[in-house]
Amino acid sequence: MADVNRGNRPLSPHLSIYRPQLTSITSILTRITGNALLVAALLIVWWFLAAATSAEYFAVANAVVTGWFGDLVMFLSLWALWYHTLAGVRHLIWDNAMMLEIETAEKLGWGIIGGSVVLTILTALIV
Repeated sequence: MADVNRGNRPLSPHLSIYRPQLTSITSILTRITGNALLVAALLIVWWFLAAATSAEYFAVANAVVTGWFGDLVMFLSLWALWYHTLAGVRHLIWDNAMMLEIETAEKLGWGIIGGSVVLTILTALIV
């Protein structure tokens, strides 16, 4: 028999009452940083290809890579690399069924965010 109350049921999860958890936000950000790292990789490949092509073409590519845009992309990629690495370690921990409690998982999330910022700054200062 057909469900006569089909229109009266609430949608789940409804966007007006759903609150994203830190773990879901950090998981989404892990996917975004993984894909964003491709931008830096393509920029570096373009730079190498330009170096192999001609001196004039390399001068153009080198101006982009060593300019403000290239510096910004490389700095953000450095952060993305640290973030993605730390999030990968977190998932390895979770794959071993450890630290899955909500409070501990949130601490890991904040640790990834803070750790990636600190490691990015340290790496930029050292290099």
